[in-house]
Amino acid sequence: MQGWSSRVGLFAAVVMMLAGCGQSAKPASPGPEPSGTGTATTAPPSTSAGGTPPGTPTGAPPGAASIGPEALEYKYEQVIATVLPSIVQITTQNGLGSGVVYDSSGHIITNAHVVGRATTFEVTLASGGKPRSAKLVKAFELGDLAVIKVNDPTGLRPAKFGDSGKLRVGQLVLAMGNPLGLSGSVTNGIVSALGRTVSEPQEEGAPGATITGAIQTSAAINPGNSGGALANLANEVIGIPTLTAVNPELGGGQAPGIGFAIPSNTATDIADQIIKYGKVTNTHRAALGITVQTVIGPDGRPSGVGVVRVASGGSADKAGIRRGDVIVSINGTPTKDTQALAELLAGLNPGDRAKVEIMHSDGSRATITVPLGELSAGG
Repeated sequence: MQGWSSRVGLFAAVVMMLAGCGQSAKPASPGPEPSGTGTATTAPPSTSAGGTPPGTPTGAPPGAASIGPEALEYKYEQVIATVLPSIVQITTQNGLGSGVVYDSSGHIITNAHVVGRATTFEVTLASGGKPRSAKLVKAFELGDLAVIKVNDPTGLRPAKFGDSGKLRVGQLVLAMGNPLGLSGSVTNGIVSALGRTVSEPQEEGAPGATITGAIQTSAAINPGNSGGALANLANEVIGIPTLTAVNPELGGGQAPGIGFAIPSNTATDIADQIIKYGKVTNTHRAALGITVQTVIGPDGRPSGVGVVRVASGGSADKAGIRRGDVIVSINGTPTKDTQALAELLAGLNPGDRAKVEIMHSDGSRATITVPLGELSAGG
């Protein structure tokens, strides 16, 4: 079985799509797909006796030491030997994905789109052996995370999770998982960017999540990698690989070297809540307290976000937003459709005051300052 795949929009200036890297029973497309997505690594440049070229860093970061090719190779081997035993393959009736062992009780962190609608699973350890049965604890679809629990946790090795808040662009990372069903696969790259906001459309097998603070990496992420580990050279999991970019200009083929992972701090916070309370009690997401739909303009294109329902006593209700109003911008940024609105709200915090421009049913416009509430996880 092959990896799950869906197309999702990238919240950036470049017109691009994203694809989930979780489960699917469908074979990969026979069309062309670029190779070598960010797997090449070079040793730090050497310093000559005559000094360094202008603009070249003259020293290692605090706490770091210079390292040659052979030492770097050994370090990669060490990270793989330490982290890979904590990566499992998760199999459902519809396909497969990856997961990371979180604790000795058998809890495993993965993506919500990996579990899909399933509530029971088969989990295979990186060391092989007979698959073990597992059940769903809870899925947090808003953030594309889920926790499942293995019935028999004997021999499971919990991974060590690092502080994703300390990540730096340029750090070397390894992506581990089960791409295309190839168990225990590893690719390497760097942290390409931090703080990305990326979204998935809501469709079959995809929860339509908006991921905030995502880690962009050049490490190759393919279908089946979802829910696995993005590890640093300190043997720590610092992200959960979730999405890969695809380029419409390449016929939907994978965009080389552009993948995204959920930060470890987000993953562990959500997992801790699910394990302790059986659900997510604090989403850390801002909300207006409304139900919306995309409004189509006379030209047939999305022209705003229509308010279908206003929660009584919520932020929008208190601010005077009513059913039938159309939200056209937040803090001056246009909201042409519901995805744009979700992405803008994802970048704000509960308690923030947002300037919401609305168009009333009579065509008049107004800008209202709304103190944002907290988005409920539901269930």
